[in-house]
Amino acid sequence: MTSGGAAELLRKPGQPQRATFLELFFDLVFIFALNRIAHRLVEDITSQRRIVLTEAGQTLVVLLAVWLVWTATAIITDLYDPDQPQIQLLVVATMFASLVMAVAVPAAFGRRGLLFAGAYVAIHIGRGLYLVPALRGHEAQRRAARVLFWFGVSAVPWIAGALFPESVTRGVLWTLAIALDYAALVFRLPTPGLGRPSVTELPVTAEHLSERYRQFFIIALGELIIVASAAFSGSDLRPGSAAAFAVSFATTVLFWRIYLYTAGGVFHAAIATARRPGRLALTLSVAHLLMVAGIVATSAGVELVIAHPFGHTDSAWAAVILGGPALFLLGRAVLEYAVFSRISPSRPIGALVLAAAAPGIVHTPPLSAATASLLVLTAVAVTDVARTRRHPREPLPPG
Repeated sequence: MTSGGAAELLRKPGQPQRATFLELFFDLVFIFALNRIAHRLVEDITSQRRIVLTEAGQTLVVLLAVWLVWTATAIITDLYDPDQPQIQLLVVATMFASLVMAVAVPAAFGRRGLLFAGAYVAIHIGRGLYLVPALRGHEAQRRAARVLFWFGVSAVPWIAGALFPESVTRGVLWTLAIALDYAALVFRLPTPGLGRPSVTELPVTAEHLSERYRQFFIIALGELIIVASAAFSGSDLRPGSAAAFAVSFATTVLFWRIYLYTAGGVFHAAIATARRPGRLALTLSVAHLLMVAGIVATSAGVELVIAHPFGHTDSAWAAVILGGPALFLLGRAVLEYAVFSRISPSRPIGALVLAAAAPGIVHTPPLSAATASLLVLTAVAVTDVARTRRHPREPLPPG
């Protein structure tokens, strides 16, 4: 393809920046993927295993892989024209492979390891093998080549790890692989013969990318609603389960409200005015990853609380019931700092209160732990309302 043909694939100045219907369609897979991850986490903390932390660490590796697939696709539709048939085909192919990954999630570290790793590697390598020759003669080819190189490097431990069924070796190799993937992005893809891209080589469409992050956040909340509703539907509908269901819904509403407060609604403007929008976009990705991880952990806690509202809260249960909201608040603090260069004290204080409450919570029923989390989130939301009244229109700091 000539450089003129390559240019056809790229977004053009003045082109509509809203997310397309295809991208919303693509996101449907990730509702299922997050649900499988949350279910896997429940199994991790309820199974009779000696080292729960190891099992939860495996679930974290799976979540990081799923998040990177979604993020990479969001960047593709941000850089390239999603109305072009070639890009649409690329997104649809990624959608199918992502669905395969999601199906393999529960047994990713077991009998379906090769299916999970193979689909993950196929997504990233396949995308690069198409884009590099398609962009021949255009400066964007260098960017695609860097991405292909690093995913090619990490493909080795991904596939090698899949060949060690249910062993510690797989965990070590996959941890190395996902660390390589994220480190490459953090250090801007330094590649032999190509170097690292300059800031100007990392264009970001502020409105589109910010909308995509918000949409994924809503997907995560949707998954939380599905888990809570399914757990309540499958319960005996007794008062304890009903109370737990109500607490889970209120928690979902507060997640939405706290996210939306100021920074969650204006970070597109921060990207648009930033001197280094690519670096800011990376920080926003980290913030949303932390928040989504917190919601997934909360989903696992919700399922446990609805099923056993007056049971025994062991340390692993307390970790997801309290740790999920705490992780969300930390991610929300990162988002706020990225946008306003400051952090509202209520976020870290709320996370610290949840952490401090954990030792005492293990002596109370799960419903009490979920209620404690709800009260902390309510306090944060009330603090936000008070701040809004004092500062109705907080200006963004200079880019």
